[in-house]
Amino acid sequence: MQEIVDRLAANDRAADIARTLLLPYLNHAATMYESGYATRDDIDASMRFGCGYPIGPLALIDALGAQVVATGLEKLYAETGDELHQPVSILSVMAADSTTFAEAVGADEAGAPELRHEIQTVGVVGTGTMASGIVEVFAKAGYDVVYVGRSEDKLQGVVARITKSLDKAVSRGKLDEDGKSNVLARLSSSTEREALAGADIIVEAIAEDLDVKLALFADLDRIAKPGAILATTTSSLSITTCAAATSRPQDVIGMHFFNPAPVMKLVEVVSADATSPEVAETVRALCLSTGKHPVSCGDRAGFIVNALLFPYLNDAVKLHEADGGTLVDIDDALKGTKLPMGPFELLDVVGNDVSLAIEQTLVSTFGHAGWIPAPMLERVVAEGKLGRKTGAGFHTY
Repeated sequence: MQEIVDRLAANDRAADIARTLLLPYLNHAATMYESGYATRDDIDASMRFGCGYPIGPLALIDALGAQVVATGLEKLYAETGDELHQPVSILSVMAADSTTFAEAVGADEAGAPELRHEIQTVGVVGTGTMASGIVEVFAKAGYDVVYVGRSEDKLQGVVARITKSLDKAVSRGKLDEDGKSNVLARLSSSTEREALAGADIIVEAIAEDLDVKLALFADLDRIAKPGAILATTTSSLSITTCAAATSRPQDVIGMHFFNPAPVMKLVEVVSADATSPEVAETVRALCLSTGKHPVSCGDRAGFIVNALLFPYLNDAVKLHEADGGTLVDIDDALKGTKLPMGPFELLDVVGNDVSLAIEQTLVSTFGHAGWIPAPMLERVVAEGKLGRKTGAGFHTY
Protein backbone atom coordinates (compact mmCIF):
# COMPACT_ATOMS: atom_id res chain seq x y z
CA MET A 1 0.00 0.00 0.00
CA GLN A 2 2.80 2.40 0.86
CA GLU A 3 4.26 1.87 -2.60
CA ILE A 4 0.98 3.04 -4.14
CA VAL A 5 0.87 6.08 -1.86
CA ASP A 6 4.47 6.98 -2.72
CA ARG A 7 3.83 6.57 -6.47
CA LEU A 8 0.83 8.90 -6.35
CA ALA A 9 2.81 11.44 -4.32
CA ALA A 10 5.71 11.52 -6.79
CA ASN A 11 6.56 14.64 -8.75
CA ASP A 12 6.66 13.29 -12.29
CA ARG A 13 4.46 13.04 -15.37
CA ALA A 14 3.25 9.52 -14.63
CA ALA A 15 2.10 10.55 -11.16
CA ASP A 16 0.31 13.59 -12.65
CA ILE A 17 -1.56 11.30 -15.04
CA ALA A 18 -2.48 8.87 -12.27
CA ARG A 19 -3.72 11.62 -9.96
CA THR A 20 -5.77 13.22 -12.74
CA LEU A 21 -7.62 9.96 -13.30
CA LEU A 22 -7.77 8.49 -9.79
CA LEU A 23 -8.83 11.54 -7.79
CA PRO A 24 -12.28 11.82 -9.48
CA TYR A 25 -12.71 8.07 -9.01
CA LEU A 26 -11.98 8.45 -5.28
CA ASN A 27 -14.38 11.38 -5.07
CA HIS A 28 -17.11 9.33 -6.76
CA ALA A 29 -16.58 6.47 -4.29
CA ALA A 30 -16.84 8.89 -1.36
CA THR A 31 -20.06 10.28 -2.89
CA MET A 32 -21.44 6.75 -3.19
CA TYR A 33 -20.68 6.10 0.47
CA GLU A 34 -22.01 9.47 1.67
CA SER A 35 -25.32 8.88 -0.13
CA GLY A 36 -25.81 5.61 1.74
CA TYR A 37 -25.90 3.61 -1.48
CA ALA A 38 -23.41 1.04 -0.22
CA THR A 39 -21.26 0.43 2.85
CA ARG A 40 -17.58 1.25 3.06
CA ASP A 41 -16.63 -2.42 3.11
CA ASP A 42 -18.84 -3.26 0.12
CA ILE A 43 -17.54 -0.36 -1.97
CA ASP A 44 -13.95 -1.36 -1.31
CA ALA A 45 -14.59 -5.09 -1.80
CA SER A 46 -16.35 -4.39 -5.10
CA MET A 47 -13.29 -2.84 -6.68
CA ARG A 48 -10.88 -5.37 -5.20
CA PHE A 49 -12.82 -8.47 -6.19
CA GLY A 50 -14.59 -7.09 -9.27
CA CYS A 51 -11.60 -5.33 -10.86
CA GLY A 52 -8.59 -6.90 -9.17
CA TYR A 53 -7.53 -3.60 -7.61
CA PRO A 54 -4.95 -3.93 -4.83
CA ILE A 55 -6.90 -1.57 -2.55
CA GLY A 56 -10.45 -0.25 -2.43
CA PRO A 57 -11.09 3.46 -3.09
CA LEU A 58 -12.12 4.42 0.45
CA ALA A 59 -9.17 2.57 1.94
CA LEU A 60 -6.94 4.39 -0.54
CA ILE A 61 -8.37 7.73 0.60
CA ASP A 62 -7.49 6.73 4.15
CA ALA A 63 -3.97 5.77 3.09
CA LEU A 64 -3.40 9.01 1.20
CA GLY A 65 -5.18 11.17 3.77
CA ALA A 66 -8.47 12.95 3.18
CA GLN A 67 -6.67 16.30 3.18
CA VAL A 68 -4.36 15.23 0.35
CA VAL A 69 -7.28 13.92 -1.70
CA ALA A 70 -9.44 17.00 -1.05
CA THR A 71 -6.59 19.37 -1.92
CA GLY A 72 -5.86 17.48 -5.13
CA LEU A 73 -9.51 17.58 -6.11
CA GLU A 74 -9.76 21.31 -5.38
CA LYS A 75 -6.80 21.92 -7.70
CA LEU A 76 -8.40 19.78 -10.40
CA TYR A 77 -11.76 21.52 -9.95
CA ALA A 78 -10.11 24.91 -10.35
CA GLU A 79 -8.61 23.74 -13.63
CA THR A 80 -11.68 22.04 -15.09
CA GLY A 81 -14.75 23.56 -13.46
CA ASP A 82 -16.28 20.08 -13.59
CA GLU A 83 -18.64 19.62 -10.63
CA LEU A 84 -17.54 16.01 -10.39
CA HIS A 85 -14.09 17.25 -9.35
CA GLN A 86 -15.40 19.32 -6.43
CA PRO A 87 -14.61 17.44 -3.21
CA VAL A 88 -17.69 15.76 -1.75
CA SER A 89 -18.62 17.14 1.66
CA ILE A 90 -17.57 14.06 3.64
CA LEU A 91 -14.02 14.48 2.31
CA SER A 92 -13.93 18.10 3.40
CA VAL A 93 -15.21 17.19 6.86
CA MET A 94 -12.72 14.36 7.24
CA ALA A 95 -9.90 16.60 6.03
CA ALA A 96 -10.83 19.25 8.59
CA ASP A 97 -11.10 16.70 11.40
CA SER A 98 -8.09 14.62 10.32
CA THR A 99 -10.23 11.48 10.41
CA THR A 100 -10.42 8.41 8.18
CA PHE A 101 -13.29 6.35 6.85
CA ALA A 102 -12.26 3.54 9.17
CA GLU A 103 -12.32 5.84 12.21
CA ALA A 104 -15.49 7.62 11.18
CA VAL A 105 -17.67 4.60 10.56
CA GLY A 106 -15.86 1.68 12.15
CA ALA A 107 -16.26 -1.83 10.83
CA ASP A 108 -19.58 -2.74 9.26
CA GLU A 109 -21.83 -4.00 12.02
CA ALA A 110 -23.89 -6.58 10.15
CA GLY A 111 -23.14 -10.17 11.08
CA ALA A 112 -22.84 -13.08 8.70
CA PRO A 113 -26.00 -13.50 6.59
CA GLU A 114 -28.16 -16.59 7.02
CA LEU A 115 -30.30 -18.60 4.62
CA ARG A 116 -33.80 -17.37 5.46
CA HIS A 117 -35.17 -19.52 2.61
CA GLU A 118 -34.22 -23.16 2.17
CA ILE A 119 -32.08 -23.60 -0.95
CA GLN A 120 -31.49 -27.10 -2.28
CA THR A 121 -32.19 -26.86 -6.00
CA VAL A 122 -31.02 -23.99 -8.19
CA GLY A 123 -32.56 -23.25 -11.59
CA VAL A 124 -30.66 -21.42 -14.32
CA VAL A 125 -32.16 -20.01 -17.51
CA GLY A 126 -29.64 -19.67 -20.32
CA THR A 127 -26.88 -21.63 -22.03
CA GLY A 128 -24.25 -19.02 -22.84
CA THR A 129 -20.85 -18.52 -21.24
CA MET A 130 -22.20 -16.70 -18.18
CA ALA A 131 -25.06 -19.15 -17.65
CA SER A 132 -22.67 -22.11 -17.97
CA GLY A 133 -20.34 -20.56 -15.43
CA ILE A 134 -23.18 -19.99 -12.97
CA VAL A 135 -24.36 -23.58 -13.36
CA GLU A 136 -20.80 -24.73 -12.61
CA VAL A 137 -20.52 -22.48 -9.55
CA PHE A 138 -23.64 -23.87 -7.91
CA ALA A 139 -22.98 -27.50 -8.85
CA LYS A 140 -19.44 -27.35 -7.48
CA ALA A 141 -20.87 -25.94 -4.24
CA GLY A 142 -23.08 -29.02 -3.83
CA TYR A 143 -26.41 -27.75 -5.15
CA ASP A 144 -28.59 -29.67 -7.57
CA VAL A 145 -28.89 -27.52 -10.68
CA VAL A 146 -31.50 -27.68 -13.40
CA TYR A 147 -30.84 -25.45 -16.39
CA VAL A 148 -33.04 -24.60 -19.32
CA GLY A 149 -32.15 -23.70 -22.91
CA ARG A 150 -33.72 -23.47 -26.32
CA SER A 151 -32.26 -26.62 -27.87
CA GLU A 152 -30.51 -29.87 -27.01
CA ASP A 153 -27.38 -28.66 -28.78
CA LYS A 154 -27.20 -25.60 -26.53
CA LEU A 155 -27.82 -27.71 -23.44
CA GLN A 156 -24.99 -30.03 -24.42
CA GLY A 157 -22.79 -27.00 -24.92
CA VAL A 158 -23.17 -26.20 -21.22
CA VAL A 159 -22.04 -29.70 -20.26
CA ALA A 160 -19.09 -29.42 -22.63
CA ARG A 161 -17.94 -26.10 -21.14
CA ILE A 162 -18.28 -27.35 -17.57
CA THR A 163 -16.53 -30.63 -18.37
CA LYS A 164 -13.64 -28.74 -19.95
CA SER A 165 -13.36 -26.53 -16.86
CA LEU A 166 -13.47 -29.53 -14.52
CA ASP A 167 -10.85 -31.34 -16.58
CA LYS A 168 -8.53 -28.37 -16.12
CA ALA A 169 -9.12 -28.52 -12.37
CA VAL A 170 -8.29 -32.24 -12.38
CA SER A 171 -5.10 -31.67 -14.38
CA ARG A 172 -4.02 -29.05 -11.86
CA GLY A 173 -4.70 -31.30 -8.91
CA LYS A 174 -7.54 -29.15 -7.59
CA LEU A 175 -10.17 -31.84 -8.18
CA ASP A 176 -10.18 -35.62 -8.56
CA GLU A 177 -12.20 -37.74 -10.98
CA ASP A 178 -14.79 -38.59 -8.31
CA GLY A 179 -15.25 -34.90 -7.61
CA LYS A 180 -15.72 -34.21 -11.29
CA SER A 181 -18.29 -37.00 -11.57
CA ASN A 182 -20.17 -35.68 -8.53
CA VAL A 183 -20.41 -32.19 -10.03
CA LEU A 184 -21.71 -33.49 -13.37
CA ALA A 185 -24.20 -35.77 -11.56
CA ARG A 186 -25.83 -32.72 -9.99
CA LEU A 187 -26.79 -31.31 -13.39
CA SER A 188 -30.07 -31.80 -15.19
CA SER A 189 -31.36 -29.93 -18.21
CA SER A 190 -34.47 -29.31 -20.22
CA THR A 191 -35.77 -27.33 -23.15
CA GLU A 192 -38.99 -26.74 -21.18
CA ARG A 193 -39.16 -24.04 -18.52
CA GLU A 194 -41.63 -26.13 -16.54
CA ALA A 195 -38.60 -28.13 -15.38
CA LEU A 196 -37.85 -25.18 -13.08
CA ALA A 197 -41.05 -25.65 -11.07
CA GLY A 198 -39.27 -27.27 -8.13
CA ALA A 199 -36.32 -24.87 -7.92
CA ASP A 200 -35.82 -22.86 -4.75
CA ILE A 201 -34.10 -20.04 -6.65
CA ILE A 202 -34.08 -19.40 -10.40
CA VAL A 203 -31.26 -17.33 -11.89
CA GLU A 204 -31.75 -15.96 -15.39
CA ALA A 205 -28.68 -15.33 -17.54
CA ILE A 206 -30.14 -14.54 -20.96
CA ALA A 207 -29.67 -11.62 -23.36
CA GLU A 208 -29.52 -8.05 -22.02
CA ASP A 209 -32.81 -7.19 -23.69
CA LEU A 210 -35.49 -5.77 -21.42
CA ASP A 211 -38.47 -7.04 -23.43
CA VAL A 212 -37.01 -10.56 -23.51
CA LYS A 213 -36.36 -10.49 -19.77
CA LEU A 214 -39.84 -9.17 -18.99
CA ALA A 215 -41.43 -12.00 -20.95
CA LEU A 216 -39.23 -14.48 -19.10
CA PHE A 217 -40.08 -13.13 -15.66
CA ALA A 218 -43.78 -13.22 -16.43
CA ASP A 219 -43.35 -16.88 -17.41
CA LEU A 220 -41.24 -17.70 -14.35
CA ASP A 221 -43.95 -16.14 -12.19
CA ARG A 222 -46.36 -18.69 -13.65
CA ILE A 223 -43.99 -21.64 -13.27
CA ALA A 224 -42.02 -21.09 -10.05
CA LYS A 225 -43.34 -22.45 -6.78
CA PRO A 226 -44.52 -20.03 -4.08
CA GLY A 227 -41.58 -18.56 -2.20
CA ALA A 228 -39.03 -19.31 -4.91
CA ILE A 229 -36.52 -16.51 -5.43
CA LEU A 230 -36.27 -15.07 -8.95
CA ALA A 231 -32.87 -13.53 -9.72
CA THR A 232 -31.53 -11.66 -12.73
CA THR A 233 -27.87 -11.39 -13.65
CA THR A 234 -28.41 -8.10 -15.51
CA SER A 235 -25.60 -5.59 -15.32
CA SER A 236 -27.59 -2.63 -16.60
CA LEU A 237 -31.36 -3.16 -16.56
CA SER A 238 -33.83 -2.27 -13.81
CA ILE A 239 -34.55 -4.96 -11.23
CA THR A 240 -37.74 -3.11 -10.31
CA THR A 241 -39.00 -3.27 -13.89
CA CYS A 242 -38.26 -7.01 -14.07
CA ALA A 243 -40.06 -7.53 -10.75
CA ALA A 244 -43.11 -5.65 -12.03
CA ALA A 245 -43.64 -8.42 -14.58
CA THR A 246 -44.41 -10.78 -11.69
CA SER A 247 -46.98 -11.02 -8.90
CA ARG A 248 -44.14 -11.52 -6.39
CA PRO A 249 -41.85 -8.46 -6.53
CA GLN A 250 -40.70 -9.19 -2.98
CA ASP A 251 -38.98 -12.33 -4.28
CA VAL A 252 -37.13 -10.69 -7.19
CA ILE A 253 -33.48 -9.64 -6.82
CA GLY A 254 -30.34 -8.98 -8.83
CA MET A 255 -27.32 -11.32 -8.72
CA HIS A 256 -24.68 -9.68 -10.89
CA PHE A 257 -21.94 -12.26 -11.39
CA PHE A 258 -18.68 -11.22 -13.04
CA ASN A 259 -17.14 -13.04 -15.99
CA PRO A 260 -15.82 -15.73 -15.84
CA ALA A 261 -18.25 -16.70 -13.09
CA PRO A 262 -16.28 -19.73 -11.80
CA VAL A 263 -13.20 -17.52 -11.29
CA MET A 264 -14.43 -14.07 -10.26
CA LYS A 265 -15.32 -13.85 -6.58
CA LEU A 266 -17.61 -10.82 -6.64
CA VAL A 267 -21.41 -10.92 -6.85
CA GLU A 268 -23.36 -7.67 -6.60
CA VAL A 269 -26.60 -8.45 -4.76
CA VAL A 270 -29.03 -5.80 -5.96
CA SER A 271 -32.23 -5.12 -4.03
CA ALA A 272 -35.14 -3.30 -5.62
CA ASP A 273 -37.52 -1.28 -3.44
CA ALA A 274 -39.88 -4.24 -3.06
CA THR A 275 -37.23 -6.94 -2.49
CA SER A 276 -37.73 -8.46 0.96
CA PRO A 277 -34.83 -8.26 3.44
CA GLU A 278 -35.11 -12.04 3.93
CA VAL A 279 -34.58 -12.65 0.22
CA ALA A 280 -31.58 -10.30 0.13
CA GLU A 281 -30.03 -11.97 3.17
CA THR A 282 -30.64 -15.42 1.73
CA VAL A 283 -28.95 -14.52 -1.55
CA ARG A 284 -25.93 -13.09 0.26
CA ALA A 285 -25.65 -16.29 2.33
CA LEU A 286 -26.06 -18.37 -0.82
CA CYS A 287 -23.20 -16.48 -2.47
CA LEU A 288 -20.96 -17.13 0.53
CA SER A 289 -21.82 -20.83 0.39
CA THR A 290 -20.41 -20.95 -3.16
CA GLY A 291 -17.18 -19.20 -2.19
CA LYS A 292 -18.24 -15.85 -3.63
CA HIS A 293 -18.00 -12.43 -1.98
CA PRO A 294 -21.40 -10.70 -2.04
CA VAL A 295 -21.81 -6.94 -1.84
CA SER A 296 -25.15 -5.21 -1.37
CA CYS A 297 -26.46 -2.22 -3.27
CA GLY A 298 -29.66 -0.65 -4.56
CA ASP A 299 -31.31 -0.81 -7.96
CA ARG A 300 -29.73 1.92 -10.05
CA ALA A 301 -27.61 2.05 -13.20
CA GLY A 302 -24.09 0.71 -12.90
CA PHE A 303 -24.56 -0.72 -9.41
CA ILE A 304 -21.18 -0.30 -7.64
CA VAL A 305 -18.44 -1.53 -9.98
CA ASN A 306 -19.60 -0.19 -13.33
CA ALA A 307 -20.64 3.14 -11.82
CA LEU A 308 -17.13 3.64 -10.42
CA LEU A 309 -15.12 2.04 -13.21
CA PHE A 310 -16.50 3.43 -16.45
CA PRO A 311 -16.36 7.18 -15.69
CA TYR A 312 -12.67 6.62 -14.88
CA LEU A 313 -12.14 4.80 -18.19
CA ASN A 314 -13.96 7.56 -20.05
CA ASP A 315 -11.79 10.16 -18.31
CA ALA A 316 -8.72 8.33 -19.59
CA VAL A 317 -9.93 8.66 -23.18
CA LYS A 318 -10.64 12.37 -22.66
CA LEU A 319 -7.20 12.89 -21.14
CA HIS A 320 -5.59 11.32 -24.20
CA GLU A 321 -7.75 13.46 -26.50
CA ALA A 322 -6.52 16.55 -24.64
CA ASP A 323 -2.88 15.57 -25.28
CA GLY A 324 -2.49 14.53 -21.67
CA GLY A 325 -0.48 11.46 -22.63
CA THR A 326 -0.12 8.74 -25.20
CA LEU A 327 -2.13 5.54 -24.86
CA VAL A 328 0.96 3.76 -23.58
CA ASP A 329 1.92 6.61 -21.23
CA ILE A 330 -1.52 6.56 -19.62
CA ASP A 331 -1.68 2.77 -19.39
CA ASP A 332 1.79 2.60 -17.85
CA ALA A 333 1.06 5.41 -15.39
CA LEU A 334 -1.95 3.58 -13.97
CA LYS A 335 -0.21 0.23 -13.90
CA GLY A 336 2.48 2.02 -11.92
CA THR A 337 -0.09 2.38 -9.13
CA LYS A 338 -0.49 -1.43 -9.12
CA LEU A 339 -3.71 -1.56 -11.13
CA PRO A 340 -3.76 -4.84 -13.08
CA MET A 341 -4.36 -3.10 -16.43
CA GLY A 342 -4.13 0.35 -17.87
CA PRO A 343 -7.44 1.98 -18.83
CA PHE A 344 -7.03 1.45 -22.60
CA GLU A 345 -5.99 -2.15 -22.12
CA LEU A 346 -9.09 -2.68 -19.98
CA LEU A 347 -11.40 -0.94 -22.44
CA ASP A 348 -10.16 -3.28 -25.15
CA VAL A 349 -10.74 -6.32 -22.93
CA VAL A 350 -14.27 -5.28 -21.93
CA GLY A 351 -15.15 -4.29 -25.49
CA ASN A 352 -15.39 -0.66 -26.55
CA ASP A 353 -18.98 -1.13 -27.70
CA VAL A 354 -19.94 -2.51 -24.29
CA SER A 355 -18.08 0.32 -22.57
CA LEU A 356 -19.81 2.95 -24.69
CA ALA A 357 -23.24 1.47 -23.94
CA ILE A 358 -22.55 1.46 -20.19
CA GLU A 359 -21.35 5.05 -20.24
CA GLN A 360 -24.42 6.14 -22.20
CA THR A 361 -26.62 4.44 -19.59
CA LEU A 362 -24.79 6.20 -16.74
CA VAL A 363 -25.22 9.59 -18.40
CA SER A 364 -28.92 9.03 -19.09
CA THR A 365 -29.42 7.98 -15.45
CA PHE A 366 -27.31 10.53 -13.58
CA GLY A 367 -27.09 13.37 -16.09
CA HIS A 368 -23.49 14.31 -15.33
CA ALA A 369 -22.07 16.21 -18.30
CA GLY A 370 -18.61 15.06 -17.25
CA TRP A 371 -19.61 11.47 -18.01
CA ILE A 372 -20.66 12.07 -21.63
CA PRO A 373 -18.77 9.49 -23.71
CA ALA A 374 -15.50 10.75 -25.14
CA PRO A 375 -15.68 11.41 -28.91
CA MET A 376 -12.71 9.09 -29.49
CA LEU A 377 -14.55 6.21 -27.83
CA GLU A 378 -17.55 6.80 -30.05
CA ARG A 379 -15.23 6.95 -33.06
CA VAL A 380 -13.41 3.66 -32.44
CA VAL A 381 -16.76 1.93 -31.95
CA ALA A 382 -18.10 3.43 -35.19
CA GLU A 383 -14.96 2.15 -36.95
CA GLY A 384 -15.57 -1.35 -35.64
CA LYS A 385 -12.48 -1.27 -33.41
CA LEU A 386 -14.15 -2.97 -30.49
CA GLY A 387 -11.04 -4.28 -28.75
CA ARG A 388 -9.47 -7.68 -28.41
CA LYS A 389 -12.51 -9.44 -29.84
CA THR A 390 -12.00 -7.71 -33.20
CA GLY A 391 -8.19 -7.62 -33.12
CA ALA A 392 -8.05 -3.84 -32.77
CA GLY A 393 -9.37 -1.21 -30.41
CA PHE A 394 -7.28 1.50 -28.81
CA HIS A 395 -4.42 -0.95 -29.19
CA THR A 396 -3.83 -3.50 -31.98
CA TYR A 397 -3.72 -7.22 -31.21
